Amino acid sequence: MIWLQRIGLAALVLAVLAGVGFLVETTVSDYVGRIILQCGINIILAVGLNLINGTTGQFSIGHAGFMAVGAYGCAITVIAVEDSLAPSLTALPDPIAHGVVLTVGLLVAASLAGLAGVLVGAPSLRLRGDYLAIVTLGFGEIIRLVFNNAESLGGATGYSGGRALGLPVYSNFFTVFAWAALAVVVVTSLTRSAYGRALAQIREDEISAESIGLPTTRLKVIAFVVSSMAAGIAGGLYGHMNGSVRPDDFKFDRSIEVIVMIIVGGLGSISGAVLGAVVITVLLELLREAQQFRLIAYSLLLIATMLLRPEGLLGRRELTIGWMRARLGGGAK
Repeated sequence: MIWLQRIGLAALVLAVLAGVGFLVETTVSDYVGRIILQCGINIILAVGLNLINGTTGQFSIGHAGFMAVGAYGCAITVIAVEDSLAPSLTALPDPIAHGVVLTVGLLVAASLAGLAGVLVGAPSLRLRGDYLAIVTLGFGEIIRLVFNNAESLGGATGYSGGRALGLPVYSNFFTVFAWAALAVVVVTSLTRSAYGRALAQIREDEISAESIGLPTTRLKVIAFVVSSMAAGIAGGLYGHMNGSVRPDDFKFDRSIEVIVMIIVGGLGSISGAVLGAVVITVLLELLREAQQFRLIAYSLLLIATMLLRPEGLLGRRELTIGWMRARLGGGAK
């Protein structure tokens, strides 16, 4: 019965996303639609990074590197699948064919980014302190430089699959926010489970967690891999929203943007990660008109936020129905 309820709820969510996606694509401009898609992609990034930086208490600053691995992996897979299965795909309606091809590409992107997460996290997470931050920083820059010098993948100009029009633009509202919803559900389920409570114990006192027999290294690596996989999926969606994948899209400042999102929203809060992703994405676009003053204004707003609300917009609270009802009830008295 529980599984039937969950399947029904998932079907309802997908139906709502399909309906809202149709309205968005038929009523808003391409520019606004792109900002909405960027919000969804950043939600996946922020929710994933929050699992390792917020819930587990580690500090990764190279998420753009995992995003790049996913972006290139997805793009190469999509082109390969289309070239090899072209006759079969033409028999399907375009939305279904595009969705199937992109899903295959995103699964490959998640797998490659997860593998990279194992290779980076397994050795560095055995140590304490700032080692993870240093290793992930180096990994992000190494990955960017590798792709920047890989002439077979387009080098600095980016990868377009050898097509004059670039990569197929398959990322749409339904696809992006379906994956965003999946990321939120998976991370929420993890943090509310015994596994999530163990991660919180590691964040509060790793020595204490080890003393009660928790396999701290294994738990941290699992969290890091899940976070990396989310970044890989976001990278794949980003590449097929832009129609190309360029190394410059995954610079160090991209990683910093995601960190800012979870700090502004509230470290350890999944709702805060979602809220922070939307706020920062929209804020950066609103400040785009300021041109040379954009980064100055952005920095001042962040400083003001940290001074006035150092715990973030939500702290570690979650925007549950019960919490909102309590707040509204308290405000009414």
